[in-house]
Amino acid sequence: AIALLNSYSGIAGMTTGFVLQNNLLIVAGSLVGASGIILTQIMCKAMNRSLANVLFGGLQAQAAAAAGKDEGYTKVKSTSAEEVAAVLDAATSVIFVPGYGMAVAQAQHKVRELATLLQKKGCNVRYAIHPVAGRMPGHMNILLAEADVPYEQLYELDRINDDFKNTAVVIVRGANDGCNPAATRDPASPIAGMPVLAVWDARTVIVVKRSLSAGYSGIKNELFQMDNSLMLFADAKKALEDVIAELKAL
Repeated sequence: AIALLNSYSGIAGMTTGFVLQNNLLIVAGSLVGASGIILTQIMCKAMNRSLANVLFGGLQAQAAAAAGKDEGYTKVKSTSAEEVAAVLDAATSVIFVPGYGMAVAQAQHKVRELATLLQKKGCNVRYAIHPVAGRMPGHMNILLAEADVPYEQLYELDRINDDFKNTAVVIVRGANDGCNPAATRDPASPIAGMPVLAVWDARTVIVVKRSLSAGYSGIKNELFQMDNSLMLFADAKKALEDVIAELKAL
């Protein structure tokens, strides 16, 4: 929706250019309008949804999310920073899955600090990037680059999805719909067919989230109550700080 509005601003600028007979406005507005439309199309494809569903279905989803909040989960296993540190200390491979929660908490530097600590212990560290993680394609890449995360450690969904089953620990920070197994297991789900990261295939999944609230789709995420999932309820930055402190103490 944001990308579409950006394209409209470009079209408005282009139209103004025609009215004022200003070639610069016409060219700049055309570029902004075209790029916004292309970006909108890319994001819709990544979510396997039509533009109408994104615009109008999203509004209904937000209302459902506000109404349902944390309801519907029966066997969630919560964990602590101390327990997470112990799991990571024994891990030989870790994949970080960043989401909007990491962006809100500005936790990318703590992610990098934790990754560096794990690498010093001989752990293989990588980052799985969903096509629409955050608010637009490339959002997570920019934040991680800001924290000096090596580009070669960033993997797109298609490159890393088959490797989750060979991974000891996956740490999901703020991501929700992009890691929801309903997309592949429930044909009636609003996100059915949407490309998702198969994090549940890993030996252990640690989800760092402030609550069990739904994502953009407004539906439950069964990942939260899978047998191999642990929930660390906290702000992403504070949670990572605590895990780092516990890991250094081991």
